[in-house]
Amino acid sequence: MEWGMKNRLSRLIQADGKALFLPIDHGYFQGPTHKLEKPGETIKPLVQYTDAIMLTRGVLRNCVDPAIPKPVILRVSGGTSVVGEDLANEAITTSIDEIIRLNASAVSMSVFVGSKYEHQSLTNLAKLVDVCEDYGVPVMAVTAVGRELEKRTARYLALCCRIAAELGARVVKTYYCDEGFEKVVEGCPVPVVIAGGPKVDTQREVFDFVYDGIQKGAIGVNLGRNIWQKDHPVAAIRAIRAIIHDNYTAEEAQSLFEQVKAGKA
Repeated sequence: MEWGMKNRLSRLIQADGKALFLPIDHGYFQGPTHKLEKPGETIKPLVQYTDAIMLTRGVLRNCVDPAIPKPVILRVSGGTSVVGEDLANEAITTSIDEIIRLNASAVSMSVFVGSKYEHQSLTNLAKLVDVCEDYGVPVMAVTAVGRELEKRTARYLALCCRIAAELGARVVKTYYCDEGFEKVVEGCPVPVVIAGGPKVDTQREVFDFVYDGIQKGAIGVNLGRNIWQKDHPVAAIRAIRAIIHDNYTAEEAQSLFEQVKAGKA
């Protein structure tokens, strides 16, 4: 592995081998998402607790202070919307010149395995890897399911993650699943970060699936709405960070969450 690639990965994945990424790229297909109407304001109190932020070039340029001390994972796929025909019909939307110009530490794009546009998204990934490897920029593949949330089974996610790794992704972002998540991680030869899990009603349930995912081999998370859409986002990210980097249990994380929420920590 070249020095540049090693350097960029070391900024993303911390010395303990773990990572907390904060995605705010939802607007690329959802538009002004609830509590993300002003992305720069949303992340201000959260940036210090994350290891990297994931976003599009438009939001990076217009909403984020260039002096930000955290590395950037640049979302480089898109071209679809929630009102369009098929979310899987994505293309690469950002050039390597732009990636370098914006000093991205990594790039991300979605793959839609099993969809009508499977071949297109997977070959897009392979081409992006070819270009980015020449410049020492790691590619993070996002195993997307579009609107078909029932696909989030261990068997399907393991298939997606392995294919993404086989095509050259350096990191894979995938969903957590209640049963068999360890098989998803074991079958993927590159680090896995958790994108989200089953729909939950409480903050404790978020801590539960994050803790379980880490115990089963994920190196961390790439969580957005389960942090910045919450009523107490700083408390949420601090508790999740404690699970990832300080080996807190879900119960200990809940206790920290309550302390931060009460202004006692």
